[in-house]
Amino acid sequence: MIADFPKIECPFVRKTFEIDHGDWKKHGSRLGLREPSVYLITPEVTPGYDWVIEHKDTFAVEKLHGSNLGVTTGAGRITHIQNRMNEVDMLQVMGGRSFLVEAIIMAVTKDYVQKDGTQYGEALGPKLNGNMYQLPYHLWYPFDKAQDSLRYTSFHKQERSFASWNLWFHKYLKSLFYARYHKIPISEMFGRDDVPFAEGVVFYNPTIAEEGCRPRMSKLRRDMYPWHYWDAIHIKDLDQWALDYALRSEITPKGY
Repeated sequence: MIADFPKIECPFVRKTFEIDHGDWKKHGSRLGLREPSVYLITPEVTPGYDWVIEHKDTFAVEKLHGSNLGVTTGAGRITHIQNRMNEVDMLQVMGGRSFLVEAIIMAVTKDYVQKDGTQYGEALGPKLNGNMYQLPYHLWYPFDKAQDSLRYTSFHKQERSFASWNLWFHKYLKSLFYARYHKIPISEMFGRDDVPFAEGVVFYNPTIAEEGCRPRMSKLRRDMYPWHYWDAIHIKDLDQWALDYALRSEITPKGY
């Protein structure tokens, strides 16, 4: 077994909001809601995460929407694959999760896998999360490659604030991975409806490393924002910042 990839926290304090039970029964499954409530961000910064906003070396990378895989290799051979804390049997092709093995093999053909060591990344493809990237096969994409290839330059061209990121996520945060894979110019992706919005971003800061020399990390997803749900679901007692944003955007959240 290898260590599970560390849990990544949100840079903003989150709180639970009750939602309409009927809306939950109708739309909850599609929106990934197991209970009639949503766990949303607030403008308050999580203690200890000021670096996300304030430190000059922080950068933002697309958070891919797949399944976390750890891969260990030795002398050019795959020795271990792990899906979170569950070992993946590479020889269990009947009744197993062979598509995860396929993801690693396809990554090998693209030189994404090191000859020696342990790497973590995200498995993507037809059997994972609705295949939002429209891949014809399964592919494992390592996080270290994402830090280089899926970094948002737009992060550095705007104010670092809750309000600025709220607008960025809602209107402009398109998937770099989708655009690169489908050979869509980055300059065109923001205006194209066929390019999906990114699931979110992971913030990195290599200057202020955590224990084990890992860069500091934090994550922010679209589904942490109220506007991700409010077309279909009545979120009760929305915070004033959300209502003000809806008013400025000429949007009426369901139930208001």
